[in-house]
Amino acid sequence: MQEMTFDLGHIQLSGLAFGNPKNPLILATHGWLDNAASFVPISQYLQDYYLIALDFAGHGKSSHRANGAHYHILDNIYDIHALVQSQQWEEVILLGHSMGGILAGAYASCFPEITKALVMMEAFGALTKEPESSPQQLRDSIRSRLDVAARRATKPNSIEQAVQARLIAGKMLRESAELLMRRNIRTVDDGLEWRTDRRLRTLSPLRLTEPQADAFLHGIECPTLSILGDQGFDELKPIQANKRHLITNFRDTECVGGHHLHMDNPEEVSVKIKDFLTKI
Repeated sequence: MQEMTFDLGHIQLSGLAFGNPKNPLILATHGWLDNAASFVPISQYLQDYYLIALDFAGHGKSSHRANGAHYHILDNIYDIHALVQSQQWEEVILLGHSMGGILAGAYASCFPEITKALVMMEAFGALTKEPESSPQQLRDSIRSRLDVAARRATKPNSIEQAVQARLIAGKMLRESAELLMRRNIRTVDDGLEWRTDRRLRTLSPLRLTEPQADAFLHGIECPTLSILGDQGFDELKPIQANKRHLITNFRDTECVGGHHLHMDNPEEVSVKIKDFLTKI
């Protein structure tokens, strides 16, 4: 495992690299409020690939957005492409979990000439709202930004406290929660502080409409695999069933596990990924 830093000009992103750079490249993108450590458990089973797990802006060890900026989810697509161009990658396999799966799918749709294959774990298309909700969504977003700016930043008392809080927020193995928390916290002179930018917890100013989200799915040209957990987010299964026809070259499978199945059950998930990739 190697720490990586990428200076993209507008922002500095960090990540973790696993394996031989001469092997086929997998770019791994994590879920909301997670980080690159999300892919540590599965990395040991994907040793035939060069796996780079990215910290999105404001997450893990990556830089925060500039003062006054906001975290628009699709800005991460710009960051991904800036990274691809800076490294002169001509072909990538995208492996995304949750929010990272949504973004990986959007990137594959925008840049099909670069994306060799796409694996989405516990993700299927962008979150949507009806057009008429837009004024209220923007109002709620502005109020959430003002609320966060007005509140004093909190600090974790200990790694253990942070791990326990993460376990309460969502079911996962303790070891998985600890991996995430240790990368999301740093030691400072007066104790500990969060690396995660608290502006990430503010609401999006706009949501895509359903036709817009469908257009991103329809634009995916590469071989695509969706992996859902048998105890994952229930709402994903009917969405996938209703929209799977939008992706031409699509396969799906299910593994034992919850929303973080790639951390809690990495061996089974990796078997599905390798079987898919060897057949494309």
